[in-house]
Amino acid sequence: MMRVIGLRDGGLVLYEEAFFLLAEADALFAHLRETVPWQQEGPPGRVFPRLTAWYADPGRMYSYSGVTHHAVPWTGELLAVKERVEAAAGTTWDSLLLNLYRDGRDSIGFHADDEPELGPNPNVGSFSLGATRRFVLKHPASGEKLDFDLPNGSLLIMGGTSQHHWRHGVPKTRKPVGPRVNLTFRRIVRKTSVRSAG
Repeated sequence: MMRVIGLRDGGLVLYEEAFFLLAEADALFAHLRETVPWQQEGPPGRVFPRLTAWYADPGRMYSYSGVTHHAVPWTGELLAVKERVEAAAGTTWDSLLLNLYRDGRDSIGFHADDEPELGPNPNVGSFSLGATRRFVLKHPASGEKLDFDLPNGSLLIMGGTSQHHWRHGVPKTRKPVGPRVNLTFRRIVRKTSVRSAG
């Protein structure tokens, strides 16, 4: 069942811990690890502490932290996931950023998906496969934090004004943890985009 969580300053989170059954989540996880054209990119002089890939509708580009992604065409499997997530979220998306966290040393720092090309109050859908990792939302102005341990097959959607007032990230951990694949759905309202900060 989808939980609805209101956040300070108009943010909103929708969360379903078991959006996919474990068997289908396991199968999709194995398929994506083997078939996605993973790359370890980064701005000049450094690389991101995770692997990434970007799928999108034709003509879309997405740039952030000095790296520009050109769209890989959707696969049938990813389109099927997108349609299921869209139905749950009540919205539509045209692009998908995948992150592969190989172990606890891989991470993503605190940031907001608040680029102008994503629109004034973007809905961002985050679907998790593989090992459970801690996902943290924090409100910099108040110091408030909200933690989620996102398990295999879980879905978290950030909406409302979340991207204006909250930051989110997946911190490193020293605990032994297996690989995780995260699918992050977005809608780009401009065909080209530039993001200046990580």
